[in-house]
Amino acid sequence: MSKRDYYEVLGVSRGAEETEIKKAYRKLAMKHHPDRNSGNAESEALFKEAKEAYEILTDANKRAAYDQYGHAGVDSSAGGGASAQGFGDAFSDIFGDIFGGRGGGRSNVHRGSDLRYNLEITLEQAARGTEKKFRIPAMETCDTCHGDGAKPGSSAKTCTTCNGHGQVRMQQGFFSIQQTCPKCQGNGKVISNPCSPCNGTGRIKRNKTLSVKIPAGVDDGDRIRLTGEGEAGANGGPAGDLYVVVQLASHAVFQRDGNDLHCEIPISFTKAALGGEIEIPTLEGYAKIKVSAETQTGKIFRLRGKGVKGVRSNNHGDLLCHVAVETPVKLTSRQKELLEELEGISQKDHSRHSPRAKSWMDKAKEFFTD
Repeated sequence: MSKRDYYEVLGVSRGAEETEIKKAYRKLAMKHHPDRNSGNAESEALFKEAKEAYEILTDANKRAAYDQYGHAGVDSSAGGGASAQGFGDAFSDIFGDIFGGRGGGRSNVHRGSDLRYNLEITLEQAARGTEKKFRIPAMETCDTCHGDGAKPGSSAKTCTTCNGHGQVRMQQGFFSIQQTCPKCQGNGKVISNPCSPCNGTGRIKRNKTLSVKIPAGVDDGDRIRLTGEGEAGANGGPAGDLYVVVQLASHAVFQRDGNDLHCEIPISFTKAALGGEIEIPTLEGYAKIKVSAETQTGKIFRLRGKGVKGVRSNNHGDLLCHVAVETPVKLTSRQKELLEELEGISQKDHSRHSPRAKSWMDKAKEFFTD
């Protein structure tokens, strides 16, 4: 793919002064810097393109060669052909100009931290969608100094030790080591009169109320990102994001499994034996199902479309009703008599009335006789 004209990349004329070129580059670099566009391949490519154009057009010799021969005049020295020293100088220029290395600005501009908030909602709210408000503590830009860190009426001064770079070079024998400036702690500036509310940090901790829209169908563990609602960035950096993590509260009737719902339906043993009609709850109200005669514990009745419609699904899940035959308790004398009479009658043809028990006993006998 052919390269774009370097002047076009930066948006300047061919007769632009170096200061104009630097100004145009700073604007593009701040917009497309990887720290501000994590994971954005397009912004990363634009950042690299602007960086390459800046390196060429701020070097008098390279710019002259480019003006005369175009890209062919600088191919051997730009991009992948740049010397280690040239690359290091350009790298220093980039961050010096953007974050104040040359101009006395800050050199430790950082994006704010991302935050996480666990938000508990009911199954009904998850199924239908809702809007929730909540309060969180977070670091925000100080209103008094507007993030500058200096007391109103005063201003931060360029650090005289590092000349605003935020870092100093220490010579040790043949090696030159770069380290954080001990005077300004890498800020590039020194604040003589710090802002009282934030103690010169430019940020202050306070609670804020936020509102988040929960889409219908969210499930336990789903995340919703609120861009720019995380902690404020340091020294004018962009704010982080807030991730709201959905947590479903336990439900008295239903258990969710993906888009399906499960519930246990207790029925009397007479209803299980004789069959009949029962009412069961759904998220939209009650529904009736027919219980066939001789229903056993564990049988599942499936109601199509009575589950949850997921966020990324076009169809509703199902409601699965698990039958639990309930043994009666606190029997009266008359009930006991009737049950004893039933048991006596049933024992006369046990294999017919209790086929599962008969099958189980036969298997047990085979086990012990083998």
